[in-house]
Amino acid sequence: MKLDDFDYYLPEELIAQSPLEQRDGCRLMVLDRREKTVEHRHFYDILNYVNPGDCLVLNDSRVIPARMYGLKQGTGAHIELLLIKRIEGDKWECLVKPGKRLHDGDTVILAGKTDTVPSGSEAPEEGYTLVNGIEQSFLAHVLGFCDKDNGTRLVEFEYEGIFMERLEEIGSMPLPPYITRKATDDDKEMYQTVYSRIDGSVAAPTAGLHFTKELLAAAEEKGVRIAYVTLHVGIGTFRPVKVDNIEDHKMHFEECSVDEENAALINDTIEKGGRIISVGTTSTRTLESMAEETENGYRIKAGQTSTGIFIYPGYSFKIVNALITNFHLPKSTLLMLISALYDREEILKAYEIAVKERYRFFSYGDAMLIK
Repeated sequence: MKLDDFDYYLPEELIAQSPLEQRDGCRLMVLDRREKTVEHRHFYDILNYVNPGDCLVLNDSRVIPARMYGLKQGTGAHIELLLIKRIEGDKWECLVKPGKRLHDGDTVILAGKTDTVPSGSEAPEEGYTLVNGIEQSFLAHVLGFCDKDNGTRLVEFEYEGIFMERLEEIGSMPLPPYITRKATDDDKEMYQTVYSRIDGSVAAPTAGLHFTKELLAAAEEKGVRIAYVTLHVGIGTFRPVKVDNIEDHKMHFEECSVDEENAALINDTIEKGGRIISVGTTSTRTLESMAEETENGYRIKAGQTSTGIFIYPGYSFKIVNALITNFHLPKSTLLMLISALYDREEILKAYEIAVKERYRFFSYGDAMLIK
C-alpha cells in the first residue's frame, strides 16, 4: 500500500492545543464495524458501549518531564534537551536542539525554564543553576552520537540528589510538536492519565487521558474488568513515515510488558467470551506483541519484550476486539493501525465527518471508539 492512501485534509485550527477542563467531557465518535454506522456522543457515554465481562486494557506508563533547557558551558548558547530513553545508569539517549551547537565533550548547564536561564552571553563556568532559589549542579555531558540516523546523542548527567526528583524540579512535559505553545505546570497533570504509575514515557498514551477515576470506578461497578499493560512511549511515535511503500517502513522499538496477574485476567476474559477493548494504540501494540498461539487460540503470555510491531491493513488481530483511540495524524502508522482494525476507506470517511463536525484532533483532542 502507498503512503498517500492514508492522507486526509485537516484544517490547522482543529488541532487541539489545550485539554478540556473535564477529561471525560470530550466528544466521542462511535464507529460500528458491523453496521458501518457513525454516532456522535461524549466520552462519559463510553460505558454504554462496554458490557459486563468485557475487559478494558490500559497502558499504565507514566510520562516523565523529559524536556529540559539550559546553556552550553563556556558560550551561553541556549540548548534544549529531550530525554528519549535511559541507556544505563545516568546515560540517556537524547534529542538536542540545535544539534549543530553541541559536539562531543560539550557540557550543558540545565535550568528549569527558559526564563530562569541566565541571559548573559556566557554561562557560569562553575556549572550551577538555581533550583527553588538554591544553587545546585545539574549538568549534561555530551558523549557522542547515539543514533546518527535519528540525530540522537548519548548524554551523561551529573547532578546532586535523586535524578527523577531533580527532573521533576527542572523538567517540563514533552508536549508533541503540533502543540505550538510551551508546556505549563497544568500539563504535568493533564498530559498524564489518572492511572499512570510507572515512569518511562516521553509521550502520553493519549486515548487514556479521557478517563477519570470516577468513570473507571463506574466501569468496575458495572462488571467491566480492568487490566493494565505497560508500554513506554518513545519519540518514534512522532516520526513521520518517509517511504512511499508503507511495507518498507521500519518501526521504532519500545519496551513493553504484561505481568502474570494482568495476563491471567485478559486470558480469562477471552475464555469467558468477553471482549478485549484496548485503550489506545500503545495498549494494542503491547497486546498483539505479547500474543501467543495455543491449542485454544491466542492468549497473552506474561513477560517483557522490546516491540517494533507494525500493524497496517492486512494484519489479523489476535487479541484486540475493539479500540478506544484519539484522532491521528495523516500518513501516520497509528492511522494505519486503526485502518487495519476496521477498513481504510471507512476510517477516512469517518475522518472527513470529524473534520466537517469540527472534532478536535490529536493528543488533547476528541476520542473514537471502534467496536
